[in-house]
Amino acid sequence: MYKRSLCALTAASLALSTALMGCGSASAPASTQQEESASAETTVMTQETDDSAAAATTVPDASTEAISKPEPKPEPEPEPEPELPRSPLTGKVMDEELLRQRPLAFMYPINQQAQPQYGLDRVDVFYEIMEEGNMSRQMGIMQDWQDLERIGNVRSIRSYFVYEALEWDPIIIHFGGPSDYTGEILTREDVDNINGTGHPSMGPDYGAFYRIPHDGVALEHTAYTDAEHILNAIEEAGFQKEHREEYYHDKHFTFTKDGEINDLSQYPDAVDATEVDMSGSYPVTHSALSYDEEDHLYYKRLYGEPQCDAVTGEQMAFTNIFIQRAEWVYANNDSREWEAGTHGYLWFRIEDPGYDGFYITNGKMIHVTWNKADDYEPTLFYDDNGNEVTVNQGRSMIFIIRDDRDTFEIDGIDYYPEDHKTLTEADLEESSEGSTAEEESAPAEEPENEEM
Repeated sequence: MYKRSLCALTAASLALSTALMGCGSASAPASTQQEESASAETTVMTQETDDSAAAATTVPDASTEAISKPEPKPEPEPEPEPELPRSPLTGKVMDEELLRQRPLAFMYPINQQAQPQYGLDRVDVFYEIMEEGNMSRQMGIMQDWQDLERIGNVRSIRSYFVYEALEWDPIIIHFGGPSDYTGEILTREDVDNINGTGHPSMGPDYGAFYRIPHDGVALEHTAYTDAEHILNAIEEAGFQKEHREEYYHDKHFTFTKDGEINDLSQYPDAVDATEVDMSGSYPVTHSALSYDEEDHLYYKRLYGEPQCDAVTGEQMAFTNIFIQRAEWVYANNDSREWEAGTHGYLWFRIEDPGYDGFYITNGKMIHVTWNKADDYEPTLFYDDNGNEVTVNQGRSMIFIIRDDRDTFEIDGIDYYPEDHKTLTEADLEESSEGSTAEEESAPAEEPENEEM
């Protein structure tokens, strides 16, 4: 093909040359005409070559341009930041090694002469539940306790505190209890407890306790322990120091994300809740809390005085408050048969799917329901739309009260057992007007016949 093209080009050149010679001037020599013809041919070919080069320069081939200028590769998406370990009690970031350690469930007396107490500044979740004789008791769940030089004083336990504590997979610290009422649950193989009285029906003390007498303080309020004694007792008892996989749940509350605050503004029925007075539920201790708008915390009082840690002097303060109604009876033993007893020991149905309560945070309150499916299952709280409540990060105060008897007061408004929603002044006025109308329309009672 290359040779054939070259031959064709030579023939064309000769033909062109002959034609030019035939058409030239008569006076011009033939050799001159041939030179001019060749020069003209060379000029034309040079121009064509230059024009082709220019065209190739100004209009590049698309495929050539794609190769010479490749499209930039898309930048890879940044890898998501690793999830930080967080406390299931507060939702706050926590050291991973500390997070693996089992917390304490510590029984604190609430008697006035037993105040102040040690270790309160480390409590993450604090329970108050009625005991016998209109006196309540407290239980503190604390994750970071391993360096405390004194904890206490410590008092006896009731079985419903045990069932409430188990959802945190804790080491339970108590000083006795009614053996015929708590022995069954405390001696279960899965329940790890250190019992100050050492009574065999509730477990040994493992040498974990000591007494510090105080002037004017009854003997039962003088028992204490500390981190070193507890660690030694755990070692002697053979308890597992880290969470047990088969019992531990790393999710209890659904917490807000860092930097976010749930102000409950998404609930139209949320009401103001800056003063929480639980005297109607705990008539001896008059437990109450007041809200501070600056730090968004509720500060706790007992007997009208701040409830403070004995070492730091800091008043107990909470981000969240739960008021949890529960069915209850007087019970003879720990049988779970739900039979009314004849003495003053109470039993609360801690595991139940159907009772209600209230959630308080950031100066507001909403109505909730709660559910605890089993001993080690977490207690979950739901709003009236059936969604799990989003809880603000921080410490929580949980009041468990009798569903058909106990009352409480929120910002001057009394809540009775029949109140299953948040209340406003307008609700109270409407209720009052309704009661007046019923009284006016009711038929008058006939006077009693004194002769009968």
